[in-house]
Amino acid sequence: MMEEAVRKTLAHFKSADLVERRPVPLSKLKLGVKCGGSDGFSGISANPAIGEVSDRVVTLGGGSALAEFPELCGVEANMISRCIRKEDKARFLELMRRYEAAANACGASISDNPSPGNIHDGLITDAIKSAGAAKKGGKAPISAVLDYAEPMPDAGLSLVCTPGNDVEAVTGLVAAGVNVVLFSTGLGTPTGNPIVPVIKVATNTAVAERLSDLIDFDCGPIIDGEPIAAAADRLLEKVLDTASGRYSTKADRLGQHDFLFWKREVSL
Repeated sequence: MMEEAVRKTLAHFKSADLVERRPVPLSKLKLGVKCGGSDGFSGISANPAIGEVSDRVVTLGGGSALAEFPELCGVEANMISRCIRKEDKARFLELMRRYEAAANACGASISDNPSPGNIHDGLITDAIKSAGAAKKGGKAPISAVLDYAEPMPDAGLSLVCTPGNDVEAVTGLVAAGVNVVLFSTGLGTPTGNPIVPVIKVATNTAVAERLSDLIDFDCGPIIDGEPIAAAADRLLEKVLDTASGRYSTKADRLGQHDFLFWKREVSL
């Protein structure tokens, strides 16, 4: 299988080299949203700003994908109410039940999701963490509910079933078809991807300054009073510069090209 995959990849290099950058409308953008190393500021600064960017992309005809089903534990009612189709409401519940059953079989639960770092910084329960994490998906109606690596629609907000693990979740978003990933963090993470750029968004200025080699955008000013909409304006410009090739993310500059498929073991 690996030999066949490598052979086909090398055969496609010639055609890939002929591709030239050309203008396309914003409706062609597919945004992936993810958080990792969250802190007590995640749900009030970076995640709401990312959610506004997601809503704007969807409003303009593009697509957005919200990952990490363990981090939707506690906000299921909100997700279900936003699903446009009954089939997606049912599928979301089925995927969540399946995930919980797999965790239970190993003596765990998806409600165990908060990490020691999360808890230390104020996210002491799954419901608190999930309420902030879900804000990355904005307020748009949910157009599709997808299992891991299923292709997302060209337009609308999709829920993509992935674990919370940074690399497995980003890989799942990329497999779904996103062009750019917005990744918020309050504690710091170097996660990148070899296929699409991963824009690291700090929830607070302290971590943005301390980890300036990893962080691309600082949402700390929101804590000091900047309107979320104004921060979203700046963040959307960063997304457009990245998608247009005018900006290279810190993860790409560091060669932080992480790639790991979810093997379906319990990963919260």
